[in-house]
Amino acid sequence: MANRFVLNETSYHGSGAISHIVPEIIGRGFQKVFVCADAELIALGIVAKVTDLLDAEEVPYTVFSDIKANPTIQNVQAGVAAFKESDADVIVAIGGGSVIDAAKAIGIIITNPAFADVRSLEGVASTKNKCVPIIAVATTAGTAAEVTINYVITDVEKNRKMVCVDVHDIPVVAIVDPDMMASMPKGLTAATGMDALTHAIEGYITRGAWKMSDMLHLEAIALIATHLRGAVANTAEGREGMALGQYIAGMGFSNVGLGIVHSMAHPLGALYDTPHGVANAILLPTVMEYNAPATGEKYRDIAKAMGVINTEAMTIEDARNAAISAVKQLSGDVGIPTDLKDIVKKEDVDFLAQSAYDDACRPGNPKDTSVDDIRELYISLL
Repeated sequence: MANRFVLNETSYHGSGAISHIVPEIIGRGFQKVFVCADAELIALGIVAKVTDLLDAEEVPYTVFSDIKANPTIQNVQAGVAAFKESDADVIVAIGGGSVIDAAKAIGIIITNPAFADVRSLEGVASTKNKCVPIIAVATTAGTAAEVTINYVITDVEKNRKMVCVDVHDIPVVAIVDPDMMASMPKGLTAATGMDALTHAIEGYITRGAWKMSDMLHLEAIALIATHLRGAVANTAEGREGMALGQYIAGMGFSNVGLGIVHSMAHPLGALYDTPHGVANAILLPTVMEYNAPATGEKYRDIAKAMGVINTEAMTIEDARNAAISAVKQLSGDVGIPTDLKDIVKKEDVDFLAQSAYDDACRPGNPKDTSVDDIRELYISLL
């Protein structure tokens, strides 16, 4: 069996990486830019860091900002209409997962108009053409949307998130500049950082994991465990370490899949608009406990990567407990809630469980699961 790996054509990392945006645009022969962002990033002056560079070189652009924190079908369709009116030939997406995900869907539909309903993009869509070229500028250290072949769009009418997987949507250029992440508030830094840790851990234990992805995920776990606390404190070293760690995690999980932490988090975002990183962070330790019997020695590796000492001398059960405890400790240190009591309504649990079971991430879980199992996991956190 051959293992496929899909990555960006080009990526720039480190302080000042945004300086490469305009040379990439000019060097690739693009004539006009469609800037995707959200209103908050515009208000914070983050988008101006990029548009000022475009202005300095007289690169024409138009800005589209009708994008919610959990982007909807309507956001995407509005973006498609705006792109058609713009006469642009490249998208520069400035933001976290929400903005970049919306940009991917917009870019795919422009070159594959048969999928204009958006819903038909769910799962592994049979698109034929590469999307409009995207230069993705990450402003959060968590989703790694700038390097993945995945995106998530909310179907408001059905109260569900659609996970879309498409090799045609990956940005041609990724810009991972920690300076673009420095204005993130502590809560968002913590949530997106724990989202990145979830990517790395789920990617490491998923059914599709193999040697190359394992290498990436273990390094990502180590970087995140080392740097997330500093990133929340807004240290330069912490920001840079998290920017790299989340990207490496994305390199891995995009190619091998995830598990039921993500499939359970998605309906929380769809139904309650819960921030994706917060949902993942709350669910991760509980799902790790559930999955432990199906993970062999991998939790020992996770514990070691998290900084736990003497893991080699531990029994397999002690090593598994140590990994889970280390995740709980990190989550607590950065201020993540420990349960879903303030989020989930008991009468919604059946809907949530079925939605999670139907989610595209569920089949990658290392342990066979059921709707009843997932229901009990939700209930255990209420």
